[in-house]
Amino acid sequence: MKLSNSIVPIRKKLTLPRRPGEFFIEAGIKTVSFTSFAVIILIFIFVFRETLPVFFPKEHKAVQSEVLESESYGDTAPSEHDKEIQNRIDMSQALETSGENGKITMESITAAEWQPVSAKPRYGLWPLFFGSLKVTLVAIAIASPLAILAALFSAVFAPKRSKELIKPVIELLAGFPSVVIGFFALMTIATISQNIFGYQYRLNSFVGGVALALAVIPIIYTVTEDAINSVPGYYFEAAYALGATKWQTALFVILPAVTPGIFAAMLLGFGRAFGETMIVLMATGNAALGSFSIFDPVRTFSATIGAEMAEVVFGDNHYTMLFLIGSLLFIVTFALNAVAEFWVRNKLLKRFRGE
Repeated sequence: MKLSNSIVPIRKKLTLPRRPGEFFIEAGIKTVSFTSFAVIILIFIFVFRETLPVFFPKEHKAVQSEVLESESYGDTAPSEHDKEIQNRIDMSQALETSGENGKITMESITAAEWQPVSAKPRYGLWPLFFGSLKVTLVAIAIASPLAILAALFSAVFAPKRSKELIKPVIELLAGFPSVVIGFFALMTIATISQNIFGYQYRLNSFVGGVALALAVIPIIYTVTEDAINSVPGYYFEAAYALGATKWQTALFVILPAVTPGIFAAMLLGFGRAFGETMIVLMATGNAALGSFSIFDPVRTFSATIGAEMAEVVFGDNHYTMLFLIGSLLFIVTFALNAVAEFWVRNKLLKRFRGE
């Protein structure tokens, strides 16, 4: 009996019948995703567009005063035309005293002071950046150990019932409005801290850092716990087989294995704290000082935008500088999130895969 040498397998593509509502559900998801992405891109374009006058300033032409020659008898009220001319003259004089023909000079940007409203405005970004960095580092120094240890306990040591209680309670902090945390820091944390440490200024970077830690803990906790839960089970089994206790396994095996995940959690927490507005606006004192002491008031990038944007004149130098601060905030937070998402997490996955 002769068998055929060529056997061609028959493969049929199995396609499940589509339900009537699936098309509309998919279209709705795609529309929402595209709309969200487009809105974010438009926001970024708007922010950077308003920042361009810092680098490409427009020429401001001084308004020549017009001589009003009219006969008047006694004291007469100025007309609307006279008032308009006088306002233009005052604006021209103000522009002439605010730098070189109203331009934002590099000298004013690199100044050590933030005084946007003065005869000679100074838009020094250094004290604002230093204040943002200082209060953020205080927050990360407080939040990171608490969040990491809490994640380690709930993922490794906590019983199932305790874990079901601890995890939602900690993550519930992420839903607290930042203004509520700021108000709590203003009324309670500031008073308790001043009574304990006895420093001079009631509101300072330490109080703001403690309040920011409350907002950052849920982020660090969630990402760290997810990283611990993604550790393969044979890590634990190998450590137990070698005679290691549960604490030794957690501290010397699990934590080193999830180091990239912990680093990603800290980066995400750093970006969250660096861009926070209401908490630092209410709890840091809002004084643009370059002091290295954590018990001195500070002023951050985001608090400056929140406090001054509603009072600036549309299109002037102060307005443009606030948008420059917003652009810097976006660049910093985007860079941190990108590093945490694409580099650190990929490194963590490669370590678990043995690559």
